[in-house]
Amino acid sequence: MIALDGATKRYNGQTVLDDVSLELGDVGVTALIGPNGAGKSTLFGIVGRLLRPDAGTVRIDGVEVDRTPSRELAKTLAVLRQDNHIAARLTVQDLVEFGRFPHSGGRLTAGDREQVDRAIAYLDLEAFRGRFLDELSGGQRQRAFIAMVLAQDTRYLLLDEPLNNLDLRHAVDIMRLLRRAADELGKRVVVVMHDINFASVHADRIVALRDGRVVANGTPAEVMRPDVLAAVYDVDIDVREVDGALLGSYYR
Repeated sequence: MIALDGATKRYNGQTVLDDVSLELGDVGVTALIGPNGAGKSTLFGIVGRLLRPDAGTVRIDGVEVDRTPSRELAKTLAVLRQDNHIAARLTVQDLVEFGRFPHSGGRLTAGDREQVDRAIAYLDLEAFRGRFLDELSGGQRQRAFIAMVLAQDTRYLLLDEPLNNLDLRHAVDIMRLLRRAADELGKRVVVVMHDINFASVHADRIVALRDGRVVANGTPAEVMRPDVLAAVYDVDIDVREVDGALLGSYYR
């Protein structure tokens, strides 16, 4: 379990994450939602040790993140950021091999190569193995990055807005892949997203933030309610059940 206790972050005197105590990474998929500036990416950065909190602690399976050696943390938690500054002239194979670095230190063993092959096959990227990243579509490139974090072979996957800049079909494909990884591989997936309907359909738990605080934390049935969503987004959202899924819409 990922446990935040009093996590707080300030920039220039402004509090962007305000004394958040929360457990994440239960079995399945957890979606972090909320408006721009709610604190989602800040929370993501603190859990992934990309940012240091001004107060509070983060523990993963009882071990404090700030006191864990980077290589050991990377064997427990795989992080996929929005802004992946990786050279475009890497091939898919090269990229996915990076996921094994915490285990191999750059010297791949037969076991490492097996993990790489398994991740490439799982993301249906075999035909693109030798392609350069800048030769791929947005959806194919995102699948390659997810293959990299799967190859890392961690219990927890943390992804920051992996649906950004994807069209509807590719966004659906990515969420289905993450759902499969949780169900078939036992991964505990935490994903930051804007689309409440994707969260409702694919997540087991939804955590909603606003102004740096947790406004709601529960199952889709508990969070996908007009009163709860109005408290999160300050707008009236109509929620209806469609084929067993709760979907929200706003037209006025």
